[in-house]
Amino acid sequence: MSDVNYKIVIPARFSSTRFPGKPLALIHGVPMIVRVYERVAGAAASEVVVATDDQRIAEVCTSAGAEVCMTRADHQTGTDRIAEVSEIKQWEDDAIIVNVQGDEPLIPLSCIDQVALNLHRFKDASIATLCTAIKTEVEAGDTNNVKVVFDHRGMAMYFSRMLIPHDRDHSKGMQHVYRHLGLYAYRAGFLKRFPSLPPCAIEELEKLEQLR
Repeated sequence: MSDVNYKIVIPARFSSTRFPGKPLALIHGVPMIVRVYERVAGAAASEVVVATDDQRIAEVCTSAGAEVCMTRADHQTGTDRIAEVSEIKQWEDDAIIVNVQGDEPLIPLSCIDQVALNLHRFKDASIATLCTAIKTEVEAGDTNNVKVVFDHRGMAMYFSRMLIPHDRDHSKGMQHVYRHLGLYAYRAGFLKRFPSLPPCAIEELEKLEQLR
């Protein structure tokens, strides 16, 4: 991965409907956001930044040696927060930024490197993400597991909470069903455009931001 220069941004906000203060929840005595930072510090990234709008999170991360970028509190998505970081840092349009969620303390470093490498290889792409094969019908039927269909080049065509593609003749089993992994790499130039892109109809139906 020495030939791929990329950066990591970890968006972390205190307010959450389901679990307020989750980034500061302790895992064996260490705040979750610090666990995530310590984990990704071992990746091949040239820079790791924690993006937050909360001073408590900022202080904990700074004490752990992390670089912190304070962002606005009104962002609707983590991608919007990363876009602000990219603007503040004035990263070049072709810079590659990997979004690592602040609640992934066990994220495999190989996945971070891979998603950055994917974007590096496809010069005409603005975003890269990952998927993995689905093995069971139970997993396939779970609407919390987002499915992805891609073309012969590996370019995503559609994401859905429902089982796609539909095997009408029941001849392939789970052979062509893939679960989307919510890990993204962006080019900074795309992040500049993202905040101005309105949600589209299929995004609002599926409640999947990646459809935008």
